[in-house]
Amino acid sequence: MSRRQKEGCIIRIRLGLFGADDSLSMIQAVAQEYKELVCVPVVYWDESEVIDLIRPLASEVDMWLFSGQVPYSIVKQSGEVDAPLFYVPHIGASLYRTLLQAHYTAQIPVSRLSFDTYERREIERLLEEAGIEEPIPYVKHYEGGISAQELSDYHYTLWKQGKTEAAVTCLRTAHLELEKLGMPVYRVLPARSAVEAVIQTIIRTGQMLQAQDAQIAVQMIEVDAMQAASPETFSTDDIYRLEMKTTEKLLRYAKKVQGSLKSAGPGRYVIFTTRGALKEITEGYKTVPSAEETGLLDGEVIACGIGIGRTAYEAEIQAGKAFLHAKQSGRGAWMVVFDDGTISGPLGKSVHLRYSLGGGELRQLAERTGLSAATLCKLKAILQKRGTNEIEAHELASYMRIVPRSARRILNQLETVGLAEVAGETNPYPRGRPRKVYRIFL
Repeated sequence: MSRRQKEGCIIRIRLGLFGADDSLSMIQAVAQEYKELVCVPVVYWDESEVIDLIRPLASEVDMWLFSGQVPYSIVKQSGEVDAPLFYVPHIGASLYRTLLQAHYTAQIPVSRLSFDTYERREIERLLEEAGIEEPIPYVKHYEGGISAQELSDYHYTLWKQGKTEAAVTCLRTAHLELEKLGMPVYRVLPARSAVEAVIQTIIRTGQMLQAQDAQIAVQMIEVDAMQAASPETFSTDDIYRLEMKTTEKLLRYAKKVQGSLKSAGPGRYVIFTTRGALKEITEGYKTVPSAEETGLLDGEVIACGIGIGRTAYEAEIQAGKAFLHAKQSGRGAWMVVFDDGTISGPLGKSVHLRYSLGGGELRQLAERTGLSAATLCKLKAILQKRGTNEIEAHELASYMRIVPRSARRILNQLETVGLAEVAGETNPYPRGRPRKVYRIFL
């Protein structure tokens, strides 16, 4: 049974709460007021440990709520978590409270404060609403993640130069670092109203995902019954019995995923079930079910395609597309095509890509390069997964499961139309020929 489940009319969501010590307790107190949520709190003290803290809980949590945008951005950019991610924004009410504290405890003018996270115009608009007309000269706005060291250096430098009297920061680790340096600093904590707003969004997302899990899913499998044959099996009766045994195994598997099985030709079968059932047995479309779960021996599955759709017909079409991609990915590969056209797989492999064939821009590039949209999408997904736009032919061949000669042809075609350039060479074997490293522009 799925972790996110329906109990009467109430959904249950295992919500990971990730944040700094001073904000997490308040967020947890608000979250516990909602009967739909089961909270799993995690405190962090350094940005470098965020992924290590998240990773062990990835399969135990349905969604994540972060106390701020920095840990949220770190996890989002890592690509390691497929669960929905949310963070509590630092809205105006949070800053009002902090400015009031600075005014009453130390009578510090706004112009003598340095700020981070917020956009300058956002602070100015807030002060205008309060009737405060003072310049805001020192604001360090950033998108995504940032290190506590970079923020603390920014604030501390201004203070040491005598330009400011205190810092206003949204990042707890920067707050602690500035306190150690002896600088006056005020921490902006999340407002309760902001926490309530994002939690309501989380619950609505949970309801949407619950409906999504009920979508129709089709699994198309090609099996090789002869994989289980012994050298003494030669008669047609023996082969027929092997095929019957394979069918019985698939019937048991279909029952496990609460689906129905039908034959689709020699050695091919189709299972009609739900998105939620297949999502669970593949652990979120990441792994291939074990032989114990499927009842099939290693090597019996030639290829498997899973399709998701709003109707049985649509799901079957998507399953056919996924099946063809699986056949191209090598024996035993499992691929998924979702209802939005996104392709994911091969499941259970170290190189697992998720990409979409949609987009007019990629279709134009396909015409320009002579490469297929699927090849360009895979290449783009590979570069994103690697976190760099540089790659050499043997690496590309390994990711795409093609021969190096084909990978070199792809890179040469991109170079011909100006979408790639040679950035250097690498020589993994001292006596071998150097390999060209290409920089890709997609």
